[in-house]
Amino acid sequence: MAQLAQLNSNMAEAGTVEFDETALAPKVTKQLVHDACVMYHANRRVGTVRTKSRAEVRGSTQKLFRQKGTGRARQGSRVQPVRRGGGHAFAKRPKDWSYRLPRKALKVATRMAMRMKIEAGEVRVLEGFNLPEPKTRHVAAALKAAGCSGQSCLFVTEEINRELVRAARNIPRVSVLPRCDLNADIILRHRQVLLFKDAVDGLLG
Repeated sequence: MAQLAQLNSNMAEAGTVEFDETALAPKVTKQLVHDACVMYHANRRVGTVRTKSRAEVRGSTQKLFRQKGTGRARQGSRVQPVRRGGGHAFAKRPKDWSYRLPRKALKVATRMAMRMKIEAGEVRVLEGFNLPEPKTRHVAAALKAAGCSGQSCLFVTEEINRELVRAARNIPRVSVLPRCDLNADIILRHRQVLLFKDAVDGLLG
């Protein structure tokens, strides 16, 4: 049974919360978490690279000079790959790098990633966090009070919190996501995870 630090509305420690990490994930398989993160990275690749082949380079296909009798190395046309400005021998083409792992495997990997953060002591529970107004300065002050200033931080809410998203979107390396949108890569990409209290029960569901 893990003990998660609990923060009050002033972002000060106010006791602990018991959390059964084995109910979240009975064990951690690092290979599965790694495979999930690699898949998310591959799916973000654009793959729009393109270069010209020798057939697409503009230029004469006439032989530059005769084959023999010049004392020089034999040459073909100016669009051949060995010459400057020529086409590529194996021209690059747009490629789709995306693929999908099984849905159940990704769900398990997300739960394992959260357990890894809990075991590392990088998850805290927010008892209540009310913004006076959706301004960046209020979120920045709260992060400073929680000791997360200058670190990557992930707020996990139960539902979409539009005011918090608006207030935190201009702070570098700070993200706000509802619990249903979590994945292993997002969890491990942030140093600190701040869980809203109503999202804690949803993780075990």
